[in-house]
Amino acid sequence: MDSSRTLILFVISIFLIVFSVFHSVDAISLSVFPRILTKSNRTVTIRWSGVPTPSSLDWLGIYSPPSSADDHFIGYLFLNSSPSWPSGGGELSLPLVNLRSNYTFRLFRWKQEEVNYHHLDHDHNPLPGTRHRLGETEQVGFEGASSPDQVHLAFTDAEDEMRVLFLTGDGKEEFVSYGLLERKLDRIVGTKVTRYEMKDMCDSPANSTLGWRDPGFIHDGVMTNLKKGKKYYYKVGSDARGWSETYSFISRDNGANETVAFLFGDMGTSVPYSTFYRAQEESKLTVKWILRDLEILGDKPAFISHIGDISYARGFSWMWDEFFNLIEPIASKVPYHVCIGNHEYDWPLQPWRPSWAWGVYGTDGGGECGVPYSVKFKMPGNSSLPTGTGAPDTKNLYYSFDSGVVHFLYISTETDFLRDSDQYNFIKADLESVDREKTPFVIVQGHRPMYTTSNEERDAPMRERMLESLEPLLIENNVTLALWGHVHRYERFCRLRNYSCVDMPSNTIPDSGTVHVVIGMAGQDWQASWKPRPDHTDVPIYPQPIESMYRGGEFGYTKLVATRERLTLTYIGNHDGEVHDILEIPKIDDNMVTRVSVTKLSWYIQVAGILMLGVLLGYVLGFVTLFKRVSKPSNAWTPVKSEET
Repeated sequence: MDSSRTLILFVISIFLIVFSVFHSVDAISLSVFPRILTKSNRTVTIRWSGVPTPSSLDWLGIYSPPSSADDHFIGYLFLNSSPSWPSGGGELSLPLVNLRSNYTFRLFRWKQEEVNYHHLDHDHNPLPGTRHRLGETEQVGFEGASSPDQVHLAFTDAEDEMRVLFLTGDGKEEFVSYGLLERKLDRIVGTKVTRYEMKDMCDSPANSTLGWRDPGFIHDGVMTNLKKGKKYYYKVGSDARGWSETYSFISRDNGANETVAFLFGDMGTSVPYSTFYRAQEESKLTVKWILRDLEILGDKPAFISHIGDISYARGFSWMWDEFFNLIEPIASKVPYHVCIGNHEYDWPLQPWRPSWAWGVYGTDGGGECGVPYSVKFKMPGNSSLPTGTGAPDTKNLYYSFDSGVVHFLYISTETDFLRDSDQYNFIKADLESVDREKTPFVIVQGHRPMYTTSNEERDAPMRERMLESLEPLLIENNVTLALWGHVHRYERFCRLRNYSCVDMPSNTIPDSGTVHVVIGMAGQDWQASWKPRPDHTDVPIYPQPIESMYRGGEFGYTKLVATRERLTLTYIGNHDGEVHDILEIPKIDDNMVTRVSVTKLSWYIQVAGILMLGVLLGYVLGFVTLFKRVSKPSNAWTPVKSEET
């Protein structure tokens, strides 16, 4: 009898516990609004109430598509981000991008004893657990989810063309309509469509359900027969499925006496939630200030150069969508040019992985093996390299174009650049063919730097090979400027040749050097420090090496303005949008060496005359003053600032 009573009481207790749990869950209210989003109104608000015994570990997961497994969230927010969370209720708002699939939001309880310190994000914080789901919202979607999105421009190989790329959800026939008048887009061209699949990815997370999301269809249209330096209006889409808003750009004019470009590396993108990798919050300010500069520039042609480590997607597909939404306000106005970096490409079985590079190339690409980069962008030229996996070839590796008075050459530091490689031969032929009368300035750009005083020892073998194979080409062809990313700081060097500063007044072609500038400071803050002091390894070496003219840790970008007489590169900081460093390089004067020699000869004759004739001291002083002014070489430059941050 006692045992029966005990059993009954036990069953009743279990029932009450289960009832209490389910009653508590049922009492939780979770909602989201609006349910339909547009490109201009894409912020949702999630509200909840009735959460029992609120915990600082309670969290909200973001899911797309809604069928995703609980641990395959896109991102998450802790409920304690809402001021009222201790009451068991609150609300959170966040902007969403169109992933061409609906969203849903799930509320979870995560207990302290369930924290897994082996399941970590990029910052070594435990990723939240999904064992206790407390509720899920209804679905949220974008109106016209398959409509054109992520618009960005690029140069083609022809001066009178402009390429526009954009994304749709269904890959159906789309067009580009354009013209000189906003209300009269009287020309129209079709687009080519391409895409890639999960099977094309090389490694995880890119080829797993954790990182993969449908990337949509990439459309490629080319506007042709453009008049030089004119403002064109355009839109993309179709009558059947609707058109985008109307954008505008200024067409190329390679005969112009001015070149304007905005250049940086390693920007990435910002997201309004936590996810598997840290996002790049500073990227928003980089875009903000460049957009300001473009508005000030008005109807002058310009372009953007992003030299590697583009989105930092690292195998998580939706990060590419976030990136292209971030840059669309600027990339729809001016061409957006890129070169490949380690975070677009590197994976363990990549085709070119020489023995000396065992510590250089790793898994930084997140298993993408360059495929999203190769399909989402289309740069001039036709460089490509097989992946060796059956996936689409890696493209946009090396190419060049003229813009006004500057010749720009982009190279790949992730694929073979050694002597006699295809890329080396291209670089050599390209630099040797530059018409310096037409483009007096030459700029080479690549991702990993040839020179840096950052404590980036892993890349030392790479820098050695770049110095052996590529620096002689820069020197022999008198390259004006070499720009690099990868190191997430700004650093400007003197005019260099084999780690030595070249004396500008004695500059001749055999003894020339190239100014190197590292510009990888556009958003990513994961960075090694400067080389340490031998006696205090926890602080940077001081004073900074003599070849390093200026270095700083301020996020930002560079702006290039070149005329036929002078090239000016300014470093603009993100915290104030102001100039932090200036580099000025005048056009090389072929007659400079002769002029300097004549000046020296004239000086000796004058001094001899002075000694023999005994002219007045005042005359001597006046002559010396005149001599100093005349003999100063026209191509000398001095650093405007020099600091260590």
